[in-house]
Amino acid sequence: MKNKITPFILLIFLSFCFIIFYKGLNNSNTYSPQTEDKKNIPIFKAKDFNSNIYIDSDKIFEKNSFYILNIWASWCVPCRKEHSLLMELSKNQSIKLIGLNYRDNLENAKKFINELGNPYSQILIDNDGTLGIEFGAYGVPETFIIDKDKKIIKKIIGPINQEILKEIKLLIK
Repeated sequence: MKNKITPFILLIFLSFCFIIFYKGLNNSNTYSPQTEDKKNIPIFKAKDFNSNIYIDSDKIFEKNSFYILNIWASWCVPCRKEHSLLMELSKNQSIKLIGLNYRDNLENAKKFINELGNPYSQILIDNDGTLGIEFGAYGVPETFIIDKDKKIIKKIIGPINQEILKEIKLLIK
């Protein structure tokens, strides 16, 4: 009797394990945080990329202007990929591009900008990543569109592409 029940229990146990693993493989484990609409930008002080002097966020983000804050790093391959689109976007006079250099070597970041061009009206340094976290970023590249009331109206996770570029242009009209 024991010999007949053991294979049956083993079969049920293996079937149960198979179902659990199969469901686990089908579920996405990509985390996307929930972002509320029109979140205020954080108040902060950050070092300027070129002068290494601390600047207040109130001096960077003024009312009545649209801003795009782009978090980037020289070691980030997708950042290199999106850079030409940022150069194109920088030609638009109705917005100001702010770069946030994230957890990067300053010399490598300067080489990156010298090689590919500087689309930013200002670049800030975020050596330890805390400023990126305050904005709600959890990787690079990430881009935030900030309206005339200093509120984040859109968060873009990952590199900007042509489709996103069109969406940005519609938002800032």
